[in-house]
Amino acid sequence: MNVGTTEKVKIRVATLADVSLILEFIKALAEYEKLGHDVEATEADIRRDLFGENPRCFCEIAEAGGQPVGFALWFYNYSTFRGRAGIYLEDLFVKPEARGLGAGKALLRRLAQRCVDADLGRLEWSVLNWNTPAIEFYDSLNAAAMEEWTVRRLYGEALMALAEG
Repeated sequence: MNVGTTEKVKIRVATLADVSLILEFIKALAEYEKLGHDVEATEADIRRDLFGENPRCFCEIAEAGGQPVGFALWFYNYSTFRGRAGIYLEDLFVKPEARGLGAGKALLRRLAQRCVDADLGRLEWSVLNWNTPAIEFYDSLNAAAMEEWTVRRLYGEALMALAEG
């Protein structure tokens, strides 16, 4: 893909026609994060959870020169302290050849606009500790690092064991 640095980035809401594209972006992000072996998601999962009867998450697509160059997949969360919902950004990815065009910032700006327009309390996400380029980018936006918080996760056998009692 040949994307020039003068191309304007356009953000649009993902549609059902984007299911395979979204899965491609997820797989590309996983490879970048050295976690490609962990991707279990299928097109059917994306179709069900983004475009089914009861959507669980949402997606924005960044385009430059009419070509998709990145995505943001997100869902609503809730802050009991703030007493209002917010947005949790699960994944943000821009193709390496399109970095520097402003697609990542445009995607985050769109989500920030959603927060402001809907009177939501915050926009938050996680970033891998080793991902210096992403951390520097987020720092440039004045995104606060939550130094005193540690992410914990139950999945697989541990999740099943706790659920079973």
